[in-house]
Amino acid sequence: MSIHAPITGAEAADRLAIRELIDAYARCADQRDAKGQMALFTEDTHFVVYMDARDREPTQELHDREALAPVFDALNAYAATMHFNGQSTIELEGDRATGETYCLAHHLTEAEDGSRTMMIASIRYLDTMVKQDGEWLFAERRLMVNWTDTRPTQP
Repeated sequence: MSIHAPITGAEAADRLAIRELIDAYARCADQRDAKGQMALFTEDTHFVVYMDARDREPTQELHDREALAPVFDALNAYAATMHFNGQSTIELEGDRATGETYCLAHHLTEAEDGSRTMMIASIRYLDTMVKQDGEWLFAERRLMVNWTDTRPTQP
């Protein structure tokens, strides 16, 4: 017995496309593909970062696709990153969707002396996505950092 009502093929395709959008964001981040990452957003996107999810005021707020470039370029400060997306909850309403995705983001820093530090961030993405010309894009992404843990790691 299923806990879900049957869905149409079109809804299944939309849900898959949305999950691929979410995963493409992480893949572009880890591959340092800022242009590819920016292309996942609408021109008039709203991107909001809360470095502490308990704060009411955002750490950073951007209002269009081009403004995202320095944010995504900042990942170049790390020797490597690995974003592991977990569960997503998506609510579809025609060509609009909202969702929440959990992510563990690993950020490796290497110092000149060879020492390495790993910072892991527990992130929740609160998203609004829209389908434009048959393609799902982020219209709004709220990046909520729940916690971070930083520690030395072995080379």
